[in-house]
Amino acid sequence: MPNIAENNEIQTVITTFEMTPGTCEDLLDALKAAYADFISKQPGFIAAGLHVNDAQTRIANYSQWQRREDFQAMLRTPEMRRRNRDINELCKSFEPVMYDVAMTFD
Repeated sequence: MPNIAENNEIQTVITTFEMTPGTCEDLLDALKAAYADFISKQPGFIAAGLHVNDAQTRIANYSQWQRREDFQAMLRTPEMRRRNRDINELCKSFEPVMYDVAMTFD
């Protein structure tokens, strides 16, 4: 389960993907497969979520990792590099950004 809390040691990564409605489902399938088959099995992985906007032109991905280095190591694997090349073909752009939780509200 995601743990969204201030002052924790968890690395949060938010990735946004921009695509056309015609490729949204294909991209979503590729991301689901990447998480199910590979990413979720990597050291340091905690949790992730995929969110699609109503127009099917954007996907937001929220993931958490034990350490920043765990996320970076996953990205550098040959498997993820291959998957990212395939993902890149399905979207206009995507950008993973690492964040620290600044504040939470209940």
